[in-house]
Amino acid sequence: MLDFSASIDLPMVWFVIIAVAMFLYVLLDGFDLGIGILFPLAPSDDCRDRMMNSIAPFWDGNETWLVLGGGGLLAAFPLAYAVLLPAFYVPIIVMLLGLIMRGVAFEFRFKARSARSRLLWDRVFHFGSLGAAVSQGIILGALLSGVEVSGRDFSGGPLDWVNAFSLMTGVAVVFGYALLGATWLVMKTDARTQVWARQVAIYALLFVAVFLALVSVATVMVNSTITEFWFSRPNIWYLLPIPLLSALVVLACWRDLHRQQAEYRPFLLAIAIFALAYLGLGISLYPWIVPYQFSIHEAAATGPSLSLMLLGVVPLLPLILAYTGYSYYVFRGKSSSQHGY
Repeated sequence: MLDFSASIDLPMVWFVIIAVAMFLYVLLDGFDLGIGILFPLAPSDDCRDRMMNSIAPFWDGNETWLVLGGGGLLAAFPLAYAVLLPAFYVPIIVMLLGLIMRGVAFEFRFKARSARSRLLWDRVFHFGSLGAAVSQGIILGALLSGVEVSGRDFSGGPLDWVNAFSLMTGVAVVFGYALLGATWLVMKTDARTQVWARQVAIYALLFVAVFLALVSVATVMVNSTITEFWFSRPNIWYLLPIPLLSALVVLACWRDLHRQQAEYRPFLLAIAIFALAYLGLGISLYPWIVPYQFSIHEAAATGPSLSLMLLGVVPLLPLILAYTGYSYYVFRGKSSSQHGY
């Protein structure tokens, strides 16, 4: 059996693959979850049709990255999977139920013939999106707070994930996804829908800026190791560009949202905000994959297993990226309210 572990740091390679997959999921599924969150606030049914049509070609493909991230965690870091899954059973189940509700609402809303039926599926779509977003934020906050471990098993309770920090990150993710969704609509729609989306994006950005500051401060206070890492010298000088760049990107996004001719850049700047936040969280957690209990190398599978799986993933990832890029290219431009799903 092929074993590259002697020449390549396979646990680190797999950690990067899973981290990239989860980041792509957050971005790509984040904007369509954000549209679901904003759905009942839209000013008209025509606007809701445009919102739905703008993500109809992409929403199911976006969730490919969640499958890759979860499956990669199971295969490459089985110890981390065995500890984290029981720690977060409840929010994970709520998230999956929310994603299922979204998928069902997509299919049935396009087939609905009465206003009452469409309203029902609009609500299912909204609450499924909201539930999935809140659950993802809570999981993130609970992960940063750490989990109780005895030996190699999770030893905490079924509700350990409920705390003030995780609830705050749950709300923060909702506003973050709302910003992604609103800036996506600025890019993909026009007329009344675009004007409304631009106004919503401005309000969402304000909340994102506030929660970005709150979560950043709270994260470095969650664990003494993180505090020491960020504020010790010379680390503080190396890491200072991250919050400074974040502030500059927020200000640039704020400016562009007030410029009617700026349609694409607000969405790209929203992506940059998420990228910088994700980078900061990744630096804070490194090298832990089960925070403060097991490092990347301690939780990794054996070298031959990682080598064999890498042989399958290396040709697969370019195909997924190519298909994703091609689908966004084919369905570029403004969406309409006509049912073409």
